[in-house]
Order: sequence, then C-alpha cells, then structure tokens
Amino acid sequence: MSLKRRKQVNVAVVKKMPISQALVTRYFQLIVNRQFTGATRELERLKQKMHKTEWNRGYFRALYGMYLSRKTNGDVYAFFSKLDLTDKEALHDYRREFLDHMRNGLHGDFDRGYFSAWADCMRILTRMDVQVPQGRKSKNGEVKKLETVRSDKSQATMANFIDKNKAK
Repeated sequence: MSLKRRKQVNVAVVKKMPISQALVTRYFQLIVNRQFTGATRELERLKQKMHKTEWNRGYFRALYGMYLSRKTNGDVYAFFSKLDLTDKEALHDYRREFLDHMRNGLHGDFDRGYFSAWADCMRILTRMDVQVPQGRKSKNGEVKKLETVRSDKSQATMANFIDKNKAK
C-alpha cells in the first residue's frame, strides 16, 4: 500500500472515531439538570479526547451551544429553551430530523458533526426521566402555581416566596 493511500485510510479512521458516549450522556444529564460546573468539566474532557477534525469541531460547537443556550435560558429564539423535555414523541421526531440532516451528503463534515450532536442529545433525552418542575405545596396539601413575570415565564416573582398568611 502506498504512503498516500495509507494516509487516506488513517484520515478516514480518525474521522469516524467515536466520541465516548458515556461522557456525552453524562454531559447531557448535567445540562438538563442545570449543573453547569460539572457540565463544563465534562465538555473539557470531551474536547481533550476529540481528534482535530471538522466533524468533531461541529460536534463540539453544538455541545457548547447547548450549554450556552441552557445556561442563559431566556432566549426565546433558542431551540433548547423551547424544547419540551417530557414530550418523548416530539423528541423522537426531532432526532429523526437531525439524523436526516446528518446523513445528507450535501452538508459538510462540520454540519454533519453538528447535527450528530443534536441527534445524540435527542436520543439521550428520550431515555431520561425528566421531572417537570411543579408549584409549591401549601399547608393544606394543595399545589399552588408559581406566579411569573408576564414578560418572562421562567422567572418567579417575590409573591411566590412570601407566605400570605404571615404577611397579614
């Protein structure tokens, strides 16, 4: 085998080198649970273990974008903030769509890596048991809904933390 042919084979092997699914799964669990310090550590471990290819660069950029999107949590245009983590059917549909983009030969390696990361994310999210945040319970056992600011549904107001009976 010629030297040129050997280099081509080695490049193909490096390009297809799998990323540790255990690290990726742990990373997504940390992101979903909003444990950003641990997620940053896992992201660094992933970065160190990745080979320098366009596919891996796209994969890493997607992971980092998910981290930023989940951390800010206020961007109404971000896909992650709109995602219903409890709707398994929608997550399966998103995964299929991301896999279609990943397999599309018209996309470059960077884009394929990017879509592959999102497909992995959807696969792992469908297997996770994500808890829906619920309202606080009152003294008589009824669940009270949290009052939110009109412009930002993810933020609670001070009224949620003041016991109305004690205020009187």
